[in-house]
Amino acid sequence: MDNLIPGDPAANRPIFAFGGNTDLTATAIPSGQLALKGPAEKLDAAHWPVRGDLAHIRLAGRCFVPHYAVPMERRVAAGGADLLADGKEGADVREVLGGGTLFNVLDITGGWAWGQVGEDGFVGYLPVALLEERRG
Repeated sequence: MDNLIPGDPAANRPIFAFGGNTDLTATAIPSGQLALKGPAEKLDAAHWPVRGDLAHIRLAGRCFVPHYAVPMERRVAAGGADLLADGKEGADVREVLGGGTLFNVLDITGGWAWGQVGEDGFVGYLPVALLEERRG
């Protein structure tokens, strides 16, 4: 398994064990075969980065979806932004984010970014225009 964030001790914390292998960490890419051993649990959409078609790579082996994504780290623009429950104007606001807040983008479609605030914050949608490009 390759660790996606070398040197980050939090990235090496176990999130679950799978197969006969060692514990899988939050940012490691599994090298073995993953299999579900029963029904997938229903996770709260506001708190877990998983939806019907896509999930955070750390949920591989826990949630069955067609695709898994490695997050792209971005920051909320200086003016701040509302984190929305859906990728459309007028959707419910889950949280008001200040400028500079870390937002881990998992998908970008139609001008909307879907992802998670930090590593364990709320999950939702932001307009792509309100995210800063990653620097250096």
